[in-house]
Amino acid sequence: MTEQEKIQYFNKINRQFHLIGKAMTIIAIAAMISFSVFAAILYNVWPSLKGFLAGFANVAVIYYPVAIAEFLIFAPMLGTGGSYLAFLTGNLTNLKIPCAMNARDIAKVEAGTPENEIISTLSISASAITTMLIIFAGVLLLSPLRHILAEPVLAPAFDNVVAALFGALGLKYFIKQPKIAIVPLVLLTLLCILVPSMISQTSILIIPAGLIALGIGYVLFKKEKIKG
Repeated sequence: MTEQEKIQYFNKINRQFHLIGKAMTIIAIAAMISFSVFAAILYNVWPSLKGFLAGFANVAVIYYPVAIAEFLIFAPMLGTGGSYLAFLTGNLTNLKIPCAMNARDIAKVEAGTPENEIISTLSISASAITTMLIIFAGVLLLSPLRHILAEPVLAPAFDNVVAALFGALGLKYFIKQPKIAIVPLVLLTLLCILVPSMISQTSILIIPAGLIALGIGYVLFKKEKIKG
């Protein structure tokens, strides 16, 4: 198979991903809102327009920017199939993204390539299946320990699981490109120390951190190009 035939075949697969992904997204949205709609119809209890708009505005102010930022950042990393799977099954930052990045490193493929899209799709599929199995097993096996796990002394451990996961995962990327990583890392660390409330806004902080890293990378690229 020639390189052009590979690209044509991959584009055909991507079109199928889009078709299935859009259909499943519509089904998932319909399933999520169906219970509320059916409950409102069954009991004839509908929210007032003012109350609905007020509640929607409070949620949209936080989650719409986060949703846009996550799409712009994660979609190029995951590819077509991986993006649909990840956004449908959820847990992107704490499960799907680390899994896809680790699989990409193990397979030694580059972001933006057909190989990366295949690896990310397979890894996210495996992550979603594994997550469901672990949750099912956890519900059965950890139920007797729920009183112990709910102890206040263990709360800090559960609160820092995502931070520990991304810290360990991010370290190898920081080491690879310390010149790009050090400035946004130091600036955002200082920001979170000085303004502790920003710790819970990590999805929003990704945007300025990414812009700073891109700016530094561009400057370094231009310098290397001039030297070359």
